[in-house]
Amino acid sequence: MNANPQWDISRTLGVARLFQLVCGVRDACVTPFLTLYLRQLGLAAPWVGILMGTKHLIAAFWAPFCAFLAKSYQKRRMLLIGSLLGSVGASLLMALVPPLDKDLGYRSCNGSHSVTTTVLPPGVALTLNFTSAQELALNHPAEAPSLPDKRSTGIRDASGFRKGSGRSIKEPFSHLPSYFVGSIEGAGTASGVLLHPVTSGMKDNPWEGAFKVVSTALPLLAGDSALGSPANLSVTKGNIGALDLSWEGLQWTFILSLGSVVFWELLTAPLEQVADDSLYEYLDFVDATDRYKNLWIWRLLGMSAGVCGIAALEGQLDCFLVTSGPRGVIHFYGYSLVSTLALLVSIAFPVPVYRRREPSYKPVKVLSLVGGDPRLILLAFTVFLIGAATSTVQNFLFWHMKDHGSSELVMGFSVALSLLGEILLHPFKTRLLRKLSRVGSVGLGLGCLSGQLLYYSFLWSWWSVLPAQIMSAISNGALWWAVEASIEDLATPRTERPLSTMFRGHFYGGGASLGSFVGGFVVMHFSLAVLYQASCVVLLLWLALFLSIQPKLPQERKINYSKLLAVEASDTSDSEQGTERDWLVKAMREEHSDWKG
Repeated sequence: MNANPQWDISRTLGVARLFQLVCGVRDACVTPFLTLYLRQLGLAAPWVGILMGTKHLIAAFWAPFCAFLAKSYQKRRMLLIGSLLGSVGASLLMALVPPLDKDLGYRSCNGSHSVTTTVLPPGVALTLNFTSAQELALNHPAEAPSLPDKRSTGIRDASGFRKGSGRSIKEPFSHLPSYFVGSIEGAGTASGVLLHPVTSGMKDNPWEGAFKVVSTALPLLAGDSALGSPANLSVTKGNIGALDLSWEGLQWTFILSLGSVVFWELLTAPLEQVADDSLYEYLDFVDATDRYKNLWIWRLLGMSAGVCGIAALEGQLDCFLVTSGPRGVIHFYGYSLVSTLALLVSIAFPVPVYRRREPSYKPVKVLSLVGGDPRLILLAFTVFLIGAATSTVQNFLFWHMKDHGSSELVMGFSVALSLLGEILLHPFKTRLLRKLSRVGSVGLGLGCLSGQLLYYSFLWSWWSVLPAQIMSAISNGALWWAVEASIEDLATPRTERPLSTMFRGHFYGGGASLGSFVGGFVVMHFSLAVLYQASCVVLLLWLALFLSIQPKLPQERKINYSKLLAVEASDTSDSEQGTERDWLVKAMREEHSDWKG
C-alpha cells in the first residue's frame, strides 16, 4: 500500500465535487429535453415511449453489469474515460437523425406561417368540412375570430393529433401512417377540429382505419405559437409531393433514433455507478465514508445551472447553428462540449488501485435477500411504481407545457425549481424522518407525487406548472430519503450498497421502462390528462395498500453487534460471556457463509 498523495482526502473530495458538478451540467443539457426533441423529429407519443422505455431498460441492467466487470478487471479508469469520450460522439449522432419535415427548422426560425391539415394512414381518404373565417363572420359575427387573411395556426396535442382548420378540403392522403400534420396555404381559421382514430375495421394494416372529426371547442393560440409546436409539418399548395412524408420516412426516423439512443445509452449508462463505486471505496479505505453522503448536492446544483443555461442558449443560438431540421441541436452540442470538460476532470478522479478483499456484488444473492423479507418486497413494488409514475412526468410534461405555449427557458426553470427545493429541504432530512418515521415519509412522498400528477392533468397556462414543482422536494427528495433509510435498516451488513443499487437501478429503472412503454400508447389513445389522472389513481390505491399492509408485516430482530460487544466487556460471569460470545461467533459465521464464494 502506498502512503502517497493518492490518499489526499481534501484533494479527492475537491475533484469529486467538480466532477459531480460538471456531470450534472452535462446531463441537464439533454436529458430533460430529449423527448421534446424526439417530438420535433416527428415521432408521436408511442414511438417516443418505446425509445425512452428502451433507454431506461438499458440503464437498469447494463450499468450494474459494466460496473461489476470494471471492478473485477480493475478497468474503472479506462471505463470512465471511454464512456465520456464515446458519449461525445454518440450524442452528435442524434443531431444527424433526419426529421420527417426537412424544412421545419427553417420555417420555425424565419417566422413563416401556414395552415395545417392532417396526414392520414395510407389509402385513407378524409373529407373535412370547415367553416372559413369569412363565412363564420357572415353567419355568426360574434363568434368570428380576429385573424389576418391567409394565415392560420394549428395546435398539435401531446397524443400526436393536431387541432386546426382551413377551407373545405377533400383530398386522399397517402403519405404517413401516423398522426402528423402537413399544411396547405389557405384561408383563416374559424374553429378547431381534433382527429381521433376509429379502430373498428382495422384488419391487416393496423394503421388503416376510419377517422372521425370531433369539434374541440378550444380557442386557437394567437401568433405563431403553433409554428413552434413539434412536428408542425408545413408545405405550400402544389408542393406537397416534395415532402418525404412516407411510411418509409417514419421508419427511418424511428430506426435511426432508436439506434442512436441505444448506442448512446450503452456508452453513458455505466459512468455514474462506476464513478460512485470508485469514490466510495476510496473513502471507505481511509475511513471517510461520512463525507461521501452529501456529494449528490453538487450534481443537483450542476443540473440546476445546466438546465437553465442550455435553455437560454437554445433560444439565442439555435437558429444560427442550424438552417434545416428541428430546433434543439444546441442541446447535443452543449452536451458534447461539457462531456469534453468532464473527460479532463476524470483524469484526476480518484480510482483506488488497491482494494480490500470483500465479497463481490452478486445480484442473485441480493435478490434472494429481497425475496426473503416481506418488507423489502413491499418496498421494491413501491419503488417500481414510483419509477413508472415518474417516467410519465419525465417523458411528457414538457409536451404538455409546450401545448400551453411554454418556452424551453420556462421548462428549464421548472426543473431547476424542483431540484433547488430538494437541496433546501435536505437540512431538515433527519428531523423529517424522525418525526414522521420512514413509513410515514414514504406515505407522504407518495401522496405528494400523486397530487402533482393530478395537478399536471389540469394545467391551464404555461406558468401553471411552476407551483407544483415545489412539491418535488417531498415527492422526490423526502421519498427517496425514506426509501434509502428503510434499505439501510433492513439490509444485512455489507449489503447496503448492493441493495441500494438494485432498488435505484433494477426496480426503479424497470418501472420507468414499463411506464414509458405504456404511457406512450395511453397518450395516443386517450390524452396526457388521462395518463396523469390514471397514474394518480394507481399511486393512491397503492398508498392505501402500503399503509394497511406495513403494520402487519413481521418485525424481525436484527443482531446488534455493538450491544453484544458491550456485554462481552462487562463484568459478567465467564459462562455468560461465553454464551454471548458464542452467539456473536455463530451470527458472524452465518453471515460469512451467505456471502462466501
